[in-house]
Amino acid sequence: MNYIKGLLFLFLMASVPVKAQQKITLEQIWGGAFRTKGMDELQAMKNTNQYTVLNSARGSNSSQIDLYDFATLEKTGTLLDSKNHKELPGIDSYTFSPDEKKILIASNSEQIFRHSFLADYYIYDIASKSLTKLADHKVQEPSFSADNSKVAYAYENNLYVFDMAAKKHTQITKDGKKNAIINGITDWVYEEEFSFVKAYDWNAAGDKVAFIRFDETAVPEFSMDVYNSGLYPTQHVFKYPKAGEKNAVVSLHIYDVKANSTKEIK
Repeated sequence: MNYIKGLLFLFLMASVPVKAQQKITLEQIWGGAFRTKGMDELQAMKNTNQYTVLNSARGSNSSQIDLYDFATLEKTGTLLDSKNHKELPGIDSYTFSPDEKKILIASNSEQIFRHSFLADYYIYDIASKSLTKLADHKVQEPSFSADNSKVAYAYENNLYVFDMAAKKHTQITKDGKKNAIINGITDWVYEEEFSFVKAYDWNAAGDKVAFIRFDETAVPEFSMDVYNSGLYPTQHVFKYPKAGEKNAVVSLHIYDVKANSTKEIK
């Protein structure tokens, strides 16, 4: 019986006219017509029934931060479209300021280890629709202060604070050095074993920054070859404490923005 059913199925399939099959065009393939639909991570807005989602338009290589309604799940607007800002290559991720009037945007992200990365960051003012680049170079783990006036970030193992109104950068640590001292960012071991990178935070008033300092001077070095697009590999050397070897020495510090001073907590 199953044999007869199988023959009948093959007969029916063979009888379908070839001309009835729809042709697939390159425009459909590259335009995203067959891409599966899904939702990226959403961010709920405060004191509203709305949320935001980062969407991408594959055909135009643009990204949008779109606003949706929780009740209907319908799109209600677009907060930012990268195609309207030529200086913005795209949107990899984004974070709202505490008052949700500004957005911190990551673009051109460059992976370091499992969780850590560098990126070009931009500050977008929703009301004025203006875009300001945070720094002239890629930085790590920027975050808004609680009073919405400043952004702290890490660059080359040191911490900085950017005053958005004054457009002024203040370097709050100066001893950062590769494979020696790290301020406000975890070393490889803490990142790998505890799955976090940002090792600093603002206080509730937005006038102090607490951060962890990693002294990995005595940690043994590990070397590995990295195969990129070049003909020969490059060598990456970093601090890697194997079992029984020394780990980084950590200490806690607090920076006072108004006094422009730092003290160690013991």
